[in-house]
Amino acid sequence: MLVHRRVLAILSSATLRGVDAIPIDVEVDVSGGNLPGYHVVGMPAPSVREGAVRIRAALEAVGQALPLKKITVNLAPADLPKPGTAFDLPIAVGVLVAEGLFDQAPLDGLVLMGELGLDGTLRRVRGALAAAMLARQHGKRGIVLPMESAGEAAVVTGLEVYGAAHLSEVVAAMSGLVPLRAAGAVRARRVEHGGLDLADVRGQHLARTAVEVAVAGGHNVLLVGAPGIGKSMLARRIPTILPPLSSDEAIEITKVYSAAGLAEGLASDRPFRAPHHTVSTAALLGGGSVPRPGEISLAHHGVLFLDELPEFQRNALEALRQPLEDRDIVIGRVSATVRLPASFLLVASANPCPCGWTGSPVRQCTCSGGAVERYRGRLSGPLLDRIDIHVTVKPVSLAEMRTKEPGESSATVRARVVAARERQAARLAPWGVRLNAEMSPAATRATCVLPADAEARLAALVAKRPGLSARALDRIIKVARTHADLAGREHIDKNDVDTATSFRVLDLDPTVDARVFAVPTQPPVTTASSRTG
Repeated sequence: MLVHRRVLAILSSATLRGVDAIPIDVEVDVSGGNLPGYHVVGMPAPSVREGAVRIRAALEAVGQALPLKKITVNLAPADLPKPGTAFDLPIAVGVLVAEGLFDQAPLDGLVLMGELGLDGTLRRVRGALAAAMLARQHGKRGIVLPMESAGEAAVVTGLEVYGAAHLSEVVAAMSGLVPLRAAGAVRARRVEHGGLDLADVRGQHLARTAVEVAVAGGHNVLLVGAPGIGKSMLARRIPTILPPLSSDEAIEITKVYSAAGLAEGLASDRPFRAPHHTVSTAALLGGGSVPRPGEISLAHHGVLFLDELPEFQRNALEALRQPLEDRDIVIGRVSATVRLPASFLLVASANPCPCGWTGSPVRQCTCSGGAVERYRGRLSGPLLDRIDIHVTVKPVSLAEMRTKEPGESSATVRARVVAARERQAARLAPWGVRLNAEMSPAATRATCVLPADAEARLAALVAKRPGLSARALDRIIKVARTHADLAGREHIDKNDVDTATSFRVLDLDPTVDARVFAVPTQPPVTTASSRTG
C-alpha cells in the first residue's frame, strides 16, 4: 500500500526578550482532513494568531492560496511567549513548503522575519539587529528581513543580510528565478542640534564647570536654581560636548532602539531623552506585559534629562535608584525576567521651591515653610546620594547677558572631555570600565590616592557635614579624580577635592532647610571653562 509522505517545513526565526533575540523554530504541517483549519501552538500572542488573515491575503496576492486543509503551526520552544508579528513571513513560506509547492533548500541556513500586509508587502519588525547578531552567533549563513529593517541588521559582519519589500521576492528566490537582494548597512541621519553651542551660555562659570566635569566622568548632575535662570539652556547643550560614539556603543544603542521599534539605521549620535514629568513609571523604566525599553534604556550611552525633577512621580524617581547604581534595569514578569541596558548620564534640574524664588535676590518667595519642605521632600536622600554633582545655578548680571563676547565654545570643551575620557579609559582598563563614575571600590582605592592635604580637606568636610554618607564621600572622590583628569594631572590635589566638595550643595544642611539652595558657593580653582564666559 502506497502511503503519502507528508512534508514538514521547519524554518528558523527569532523573537525578542527585552533587547535580545531568542531562536525560534517555525514548524508547519499541512495535512488532509474532513475540516480545514488553521492552528498555531507554542504560546503565540493574539497578534501571531491573527496572522492567519494577513497570510491568507498575502499568499493570494502572489498567486498562491492558503490550502483548504488542516494547517498546524508550532513555534518551538513551546514554553516561551511569542509576541509580535515577525512570524508572518516564515509561516507563509512554511505553508508553501509543507504543501509541496516549493523546495526549502534555497532557504536553508537563513533566519526569516517579517510582518505581511494584505497585499504581500513586507513591513518592518522590531529587533532586526538583535536577530542578526543571534543568527551569526548560532552559525547561520544569513537572515531575510523586510527592506525597512535590513539596513540596521547589515552592520553585523560575517552574515548575509537580505532585504525584501514584498512576499513575491521571497517566492521568486525559492523558485530559483531571482536571487534575494543583499542589503547594505544604513546609518541613521545625524541629529541636528539647531545651532546650539555652549558659547550661547553667558556667565554661569560654576554651572558650566559642573556640566563639563559631569560629562567627562559620566557623573550624574542636578542643576538647582530659579525659573528662567538657564538650567534647561545649559542641559540642552550637553549633547554638543559629548564624545563621538564608538562602533560598539553605536551597535548597543541601535539594538535598544530596534527592540523599541524606533531604529532608522545604525546610530550616529548619542541619544538625548527628555521625558515630560507626567511620564509613567513603566514608560520611564520600561515594562509592559511584554517588557519593552523605557526612557532610561533609550538614553543608553547618552543623556537622560529630567526637567523639574521634584515634579516627577515619587515612585518613578525612587525606582531610578537601582539603574543609577547598576547601569541596567531588571524587569520581572510572570512569563519572564529581562535585563535592559541603562548606562546613561542623568542630568536633572529643579527649582528651590514650588514658586521657584527661594533665596533669589530678584523676587520674593511666596511659599510657606511647609510647602517648601514638602517640595524638597519629594527628592529622597538615597536618590540625591546617587547624584554625584548638585550645584546652584546663580543669576547672571545684565552686563554678562548682554556682552558680545561669546562663552567658550562646545568644540573647545568637547576636546577637553575627549582627552579626559581617554585618560580614564587607559587608567581603568584593568578593571574593565571606561569612566570614573563606573569605578568599583577597588578601582577607586587604587586610582584615587589622596595626598595628605587633600585627606585633611576631606576629614574637615566630614566633620562639617556629619550626615554625609559613605556613598556621597565615594562620589566626591570620583568627581575629584575627573577634575584632575580634565586638568591633565595624574594625581588628585586639594583643589580637586575642594571643587568636588563645592558640587555637593544639598549636603550642606542635613535638615534640608530653605537656605540649602541659596548657600553662596565660591568658584573653586577649576578647568579652563570656568575662566571663560
